[in-house]
Amino acid sequence: MWRAGFKWMFLIIGTTIGAGYASGRELWQFFGHESGLAILLFSIFFTISCIVIMLISRRRKSTHYLPVLREIVGERLAKFYDVIIFFYLYTTTAIMIAGSGATGQAFNFSKWWGIAVIILALFFLFIKGIDGLLSINQIILPLLIGGLLFILLLFTMDQELHLFSHIHEQRNWTAAFPFTALNLLSIIAVLGAIGDKIKTKQEIIIACVGSGVILGVISYIYNNSLIQIADEILLYEIPLFAILKDYPFEILIFMSIMLWFAIFTTSATGLLGIVSRIQDKMNKPFIWIVMITLITMIPFTLISFSTLINYLYPAYGILNLYVLTRLLLLPFSKDVYR
Repeated sequence: MWRAGFKWMFLIIGTTIGAGYASGRELWQFFGHESGLAILLFSIFFTISCIVIMLISRRRKSTHYLPVLREIVGERLAKFYDVIIFFYLYTTTAIMIAGSGATGQAFNFSKWWGIAVIILALFFLFIKGIDGLLSINQIILPLLIGGLLFILLLFTMDQELHLFSHIHEQRNWTAAFPFTALNLLSIIAVLGAIGDKIKTKQEIIIACVGSGVILGVISYIYNNSLIQIADEILLYEIPLFAILKDYPFEILIFMSIMLWFAIFTTSATGLLGIVSRIQDKMNKPFIWIVMITLITMIPFTLISFSTLINYLYPAYGILNLYVLTRLLLLPFSKDVYR
């Protein structure tokens, strides 16, 4: 039970902590000043939503997201959100690949080296199918979470920051809604693909509460750190590098590797959602669909990483507010607990 719960917890966190989140760009886009309450609400909304999605996925024994989506939004709107989710997964996976290029550029490498490395890594990962993704998540995610928390707490201590000094200033609380809604599309897609592998309700609770708490804590500390360097963020494609600029080169290298792994895990989970959906329509080998999908994404990497996040993420967040509303209301329905 515990082992399975942690396995799904790392899958959820790996889906959420991608290039946009780990780099700080996504958090700054939605939160910033006066956002403590917003982050607490995000943690609560996210936990409830994940529990509902996993319960539906388990009951339906789904292998792709469409059966889960139909139960959440209904038959009519499922067709609309099916297109939205597919386009979201496609564009955000392309954003992750562009993020790999941006990470390489931070060390004066051509972005095409970063793009080529991640495409090849994704291809070889999926030779083993979904088992390869689950195995690598359990290795990478503890390192990523530990590394990110370490550098953020180190920065907090070095700057003598007080984590709760602005607790009375919470005017940006509404940001919790679009930020949670944005992250739910990939969660529906990924958890919808593993419904036939979820065994018990206990592992669902462990996975969802654990991921909600961890993401809430990291988001709060990260956002608090970004507030201190608000004037410098515009100068950096990746805000995390503004935090790291005064630290030894070894720390920069370590966090850059961790950032790349965050990009990699989210690319992999996004690709899983895309490929599982396409495979339901086409009777083609899994790895063949992976290869074709990755090739078609290359042109999107010509758009800058920060531009993609600045325009696409807020739009997706607003479009999916209805999905969030449905997920928060479904716990009041007895059917979801069957």
